[in-house]
Amino acid sequence: MELLKQRILAEGKNLGRGILKIDSFLNHQIDAALMAAVGAEIAREFAGTRPSRILTAEVSGLIPAAMVGHAMGNIPVVYARKHKPITMMEPVFIETAPSHTKGNVVSLMVSPEFIQAGDRILIVDDFLATGRTIDALCRIVQSADAELVGIATVVEKTFEGGRAALTTWGVPIYAAATIVDMSEGKIVLA
Repeated sequence: MELLKQRILAEGKNLGRGILKIDSFLNHQIDAALMAAVGAEIAREFAGTRPSRILTAEVSGLIPAAMVGHAMGNIPVVYARKHKPITMMEPVFIETAPSHTKGNVVSLMVSPEFIQAGDRILIVDDFLATGRTIDALCRIVQSADAELVGIATVVEKTFEGGRAALTTWGVPIYAAATIVDMSEGKIVLA
């Protein structure tokens, strides 16, 4: 998606160790028009998969996932919580994944109220890097006996191997923008 690529190059900051800061339009401040365009693009890409729900992880995946849900006709968006609120009754689907930006392991929890057997799930997240967070979401879908129909992200960093790690799920994987190199302070897009 050309507009997204332009914004990454103009405003993105390579912080080293594969960390891309795009806080001016996605991860801290939101450019709603840009995210709506990304959501529409992902919705077009996955229109034929007919998802019944979209799944993401809090916090940064929420806006892109909501935009995709809206663009697909107001499909419900479910997000995996990192901390269990008192309103989330047991049992819950729970998986863990290392956080690339936080440097620790996070738990991802989803209530069985919101993902059930027979649901068709499209996973939407902000980044595809190592694929570990998205893989944890895929395992939640599997635990719920739901059907995973695809994986979409706003940005993919191919050099971190996440796509290869996720191909075992056998579903289409799409990124609105793909970064192929961030060595030596660069940001190189595909």
